[in-house]
Amino acid sequence: MIGFDIGGTKCAVTLGHEEHGELIIVDKRSIPTDHTVSAYVMIDRMCELAEELTETIDRIGISCGGPLDSKRGVILSPPNLPGWDDVKIVEYLESRYGCKAYLQNDANACAVAEWKYGAGKSCENMIFLTFGTGMGAGLILNGKLYTGTNDMAGEIGHVRLSPYGPVGFGKAGSFEGFCSGAGIAQLGQMMAREKLQMGQRASYCDDMNELGSITAKRIAECAGEGHEDALAVYECCGEMLGRGLSILIDVLNPERIVIGSVFQRSGHLLRDTMEKVIRRESLAASREVCEVVPAMLEENIGDYAALAVASMGGSKSCYTKDILR
Repeated sequence: MIGFDIGGTKCAVTLGHEEHGELIIVDKRSIPTDHTVSAYVMIDRMCELAEELTETIDRIGISCGGPLDSKRGVILSPPNLPGWDDVKIVEYLESRYGCKAYLQNDANACAVAEWKYGAGKSCENMIFLTFGTGMGAGLILNGKLYTGTNDMAGEIGHVRLSPYGPVGFGKAGSFEGFCSGAGIAQLGQMMAREKLQMGQRASYCDDMNELGSITAKRIAECAGEGHEDALAVYECCGEMLGRGLSILIDVLNPERIVIGSVFQRSGHLLRDTMEKVIRRESLAASREVCEVVPAMLEENIGDYAALAVASMGGSKSCYTKDILR
């Protein structure tokens, strides 16, 4: 099977197969996303990569940022893919290869990957949180991917946790504002500005000219060295992470919450505060059956995600190069 991972910076095509319940990645190709050409030109370029990887294509999984319509197989103007408006990618690929293709947004695709092959294995009720540049969720409920009425389920990053705070998902004080790579950078900028205006220096920022270059990674490095101001940034993030997770625990009663990206790398800076808040805010009966763990698939999760989408459906017909000869 083939996976298409479509992003605003690059697009990757992965060949893989299942073996004894595990997903084996055989090979991969990637190309920069060219915003000067149409969506279908980029899709054709990915098809060329797929045809370099294998002579037989029996299933295709597509992972792409939303919004999209997974039921109709249509990409609907994602903000990181300008010009990709009403792109009927599933119909296009099924017509080209004569096999089934499946489309899911990237958070849902990652949720399926972690559920089937990663930290969510054996779970009936699992939540996956992206916690990368932004904050999104994929929901596995009663052993099935839950996408909602029109593929908008899981947009937890838009929930407001505070009247004020960093901006994420177009909303000040949102879950994404506090708990994302971009949000942590904003928190660091706010706290550094306070210190600099009082004539003090921040461990991760020397002067006002450096405010715009502050990153979550730089703050984490300073926190790892024990600098109190950097630790305070992650403590604030951990507080809000605990609040957001408490809402999910109370509403959805999951057995496992799997968190990727920033949490995988910096969970040690967040966990103590996060768990303290969860103990304070969530229902005991729900909290006691839920564990919060880092994602297992790490930097390869995009490759696994697209293939996991393909694995959700059975094969039907197939393409081979012989057909075109």
